[in-house]
Amino acid sequence: MAKVRVEGLTKRFGDVVAVDHVSFEVGEGELMCMLGPSGCGKTTTLRCIAGLEMPDEGNIYIGDALVNEVLPKDRDVAMMFQSYALYPNKTVYETLAFPLMARKKPKSEVSKRVKEVAEVLHITPLLNRFPRQLSGGERQRVAMGRAIVREPKVYLLDEPLTNLDAKLRVHMRAELKRLQKELGTTTIYATPDQLEALTVADRIAAMDHGRIMQYDKPDVLYDHPKSLFVAGFIGSPSMNFINCTFVEKNGKGLLDAGEFLYDVSELKDLIKMLSTSSELVLGVRPEHISISKERAGKDSIQAEVYVIEPVRPEIILYLRVREKKLIAIAPITFPCNPGEKVWMTFDRSRIHIIDKNTEKMIV
Repeated sequence: MAKVRVEGLTKRFGDVVAVDHVSFEVGEGELMCMLGPSGCGKTTTLRCIAGLEMPDEGNIYIGDALVNEVLPKDRDVAMMFQSYALYPNKTVYETLAFPLMARKKPKSEVSKRVKEVAEVLHITPLLNRFPRQLSGGERQRVAMGRAIVREPKVYLLDEPLTNLDAKLRVHMRAELKRLQKELGTTTIYATPDQLEALTVADRIAAMDHGRIMQYDKPDVLYDHPKSLFVAGFIGSPSMNFINCTFVEKNGKGLLDAGEFLYDVSELKDLIKMLSTSSELVLGVRPEHISISKERAGKDSIQAEVYVIEPVRPEIILYLRVREKKLIAIAPITFPCNPGEKVWMTFDRSRIHIIDKNTEKMIV
């Protein structure tokens, strides 16, 4: 295994900047996720690390070696593609053996290694089957086996679970994490699925428009996002955003959302110091909103329930405060019906305040 260091990586396709001065380091044995929407530069970054694309600017190091000019076959990395790309005319055994045979390994060593990998991936009974005889999950395991069979320094996984159904994706997510920890090989994993990234990664690079917006541990990105993009992209259901104007009245600092005022007096000095204007965004995650039938305190805001979505053991409540729409999570036992009035109370220790102009986090 080896660490991977990327410095100022830039890749253009004509006038399109697919990767824009990206820098990060992945430690030995670490699983790092590149997370972002389609077209944000995840796959292009992986392809540059693998040597399948040449960067226009920047450097890529595997271990301590600069590999910009090194051929893909000599970088000692294995890339697993979203499509799996299995050989239709080869059995599972032949597919796993192929990377070793190409390196002219002895047949006895090839056989031993293929059987070891098949056992780790629980695909031993499938060794004599062809891809057309496999389920989606089985094909995914075979593609992973082909990547790990030759024990490369680095694994590059490009949306490996995207083609699986929801139940199988959850199962394979756990299997992938188990396997990576068992093998201890440095892994870079691209995915648009924030739940995948949060559950499997040691660290996450949240990407948008070819740039890394934040690079840190999953809990840091979730609890302390640095921007509107990261706050909104990570979390399901996603964070509520309420456009507000900061005003001062009678010595108090208030966020005026139009439909309600929210007291942030304890934060007013920080807001005045860090904001570029009075236009702000109040952010609060659905799980940080308490719902009650009676008013719970002076900060409570009355809202109308307009949709209820049971996702046992909880319910997701879609709420309206006149024109403002919010989402909250409540226990499945909370008694309410569409059209009813409820009171919502934000957890003051978990609110976020964002500068609307810069989209950077203030609190």
